[in-house]
Amino acid sequence: MLVRRRTLALGVAALTVLGPVQAQAQAETHAQPQPRKDTSRQQAFAQAAKAYRVPESLLLAVSYLESRWDANRGLPSTSGGFGPMHLVDGTLVPRSGQVAGAGEDARGDDTRPALRVKTPPPQAPAKAPAKAPAKASASTLQDAARTTGAAQSRLRNDPTANIRGGAALIARYQGELGQPLSADPAAWAKAVARYGGSDWFAGQVFDVLRSGASRTTDDGQRVSLAAAPGIRTPASGRSDSRTECPADLGCEWLPAPYKQLDPNDPAKYGNHDLADRPKSQKVSYIVIHDTEEAYDNAVGAVQDPAYLGWHFTVRSADGHVAQHVLGKDVGWQAGNWYINTKSIGIEHEGFLAQGGAWYTEALYRSSAELVRYLAKKYGIPMDRGHIIGHDNVPGLKSTTIKDMHVDPGPYWDWARYFKLLKHPLRGSGSGHGMVMIRPDYDRNVVPYTGCDDKNPSAPCPSHGGGSVMLRTEPRDDAPLVKDIGKNPPSGNATMDVYDHGARAATGQKYAVAGKARDWTAIWYLGQKAWFHDPKSRPASVGVRGYVAVPKGASAGVYGGAYPEKEAFPANVPVPDLSPLQYPFAAGQKYAVLGETNSEYYYAKYFDPATHALVRGKQKYYEIQFGHRVYFVKADEVVLKPVK
Repeated sequence: MLVRRRTLALGVAALTVLGPVQAQAQAETHAQPQPRKDTSRQQAFAQAAKAYRVPESLLLAVSYLESRWDANRGLPSTSGGFGPMHLVDGTLVPRSGQVAGAGEDARGDDTRPALRVKTPPPQAPAKAPAKAPAKASASTLQDAARTTGAAQSRLRNDPTANIRGGAALIARYQGELGQPLSADPAAWAKAVARYGGSDWFAGQVFDVLRSGASRTTDDGQRVSLAAAPGIRTPASGRSDSRTECPADLGCEWLPAPYKQLDPNDPAKYGNHDLADRPKSQKVSYIVIHDTEEAYDNAVGAVQDPAYLGWHFTVRSADGHVAQHVLGKDVGWQAGNWYINTKSIGIEHEGFLAQGGAWYTEALYRSSAELVRYLAKKYGIPMDRGHIIGHDNVPGLKSTTIKDMHVDPGPYWDWARYFKLLKHPLRGSGSGHGMVMIRPDYDRNVVPYTGCDDKNPSAPCPSHGGGSVMLRTEPRDDAPLVKDIGKNPPSGNATMDVYDHGARAATGQKYAVAGKARDWTAIWYLGQKAWFHDPKSRPASVGVRGYVAVPKGASAGVYGGAYPEKEAFPANVPVPDLSPLQYPFAAGQKYAVLGETNSEYYYAKYFDPATHALVRGKQKYYEIQFGHRVYFVKADEVVLKPVK
């Protein structure tokens, strides 16, 4: 994966201007008078559809896939797109900022020298798949300016003008394809595919048309699209036969190289390990990452044998998916060797601090379709104990915890994602013994800081989120709880968007430690942690399950489920099996997320014939111990049911 970065991703300052802004061309003959500035978002779609003879429902569905109708405060997307129609300013490209979490060893195997790589230089765009439709210009904002006569600055900042610009381009593409400006949305499939960049995107537009949608946008506009269940569906794109994707997802194959880097040293190779999963060992996790880079840079980096390998990358603007490593092989992506050997890693184009604005609906939908397919193929449970963020991956040793990565961050909408996975996060219990974190994403506005690298103490732009903050007492002004593995002895957890040390995320399950007025306490990293949970706006739901409690005075907490030392043959070095620094004392309890046998995959040299799988007798339980998942030995705890 790419080294995570603190990026100036929340404004045009996050983009490098490559050339002067071009003078605006005169409006073409079909340009219409501009509507009043007080036009509502719903009216803006209706007026633009009428002006350019694009079906209103189609225009609404395209915009929903691009932005969910949000204005995003005039801020650019990962690829330099603006507004509800994601018009791309072709003079801008993303740049990188200060490295965050650069100390992480993405391979995370302490029997080998630590692998820390530098971010490769920007790459040339990856070759487009052979069957991709003719894609719209990379400068759709400039094209829309020429077509409508609107100033580029207005197309960036005025949602109404932006919608008109998008409608004008879709109508133009329809004409260039020799198609009539029909009132039937199904007649526009090719123009929509060109606008969005793929047949899969067009297919998702028609899915939205069938299901309908309704929501309040980030700037308070109520927009609705009525369902049209009988609408005809266009043919979808076909995935490359070499990929392990749903047939209609349109995945392309961009392989990560398996190459020996030094002919005299078989231990120096990249950028992943060959294996034989699931025949050799079960794949139990899917790890959700964000790239902290533009898509082209990410897929260029994964094709560098001296860099890191992960399995898939998803593009933000249109949800396009590329596969790099086969599911049977082990990617160097999670920073924890045990999790690496048991998981598939999926990178999503985006920036943690910008994610609330531009993790697009198209990205969520294609990722969810891919994960549904992979989870079924490998038998992975569809829950937050097994579909995890990189920020939920534990440190394997006490010394690695502080450097573990924090993407995709608090703006990733887990509730929305699991709804798309067709496994919505619902309550199932009383809430007295165990809860699932489940705030209302849009209304859960947490005052994070750290989004602007030039002014890290400044508040992040107001936006909904999927995490709750945890405090030492049931009051708003109480200190945040402390993660002793992450925060230095003299330091405390902060409200920084990159600091998850006092944070619980949507879908995570915790044992209840107490109730007080509008507050709920959970057991978290060996302490009671309180979050605001009023009945009028609950941040959690009750769930059933099991909790683990120590058999004796305490139980050890581990970053992986490695076998006992006695299970290792003489030719395989024993990795560090020490418990971590966190206390799991008698009286505490933690939600059990699964049971696993102990395994260790030994892969030190380029020749896979030297690799070995060690299985032990020791069993473990996966628990929700903090923001990250951890493991406890089955013989050190007792499981108790919670209703």
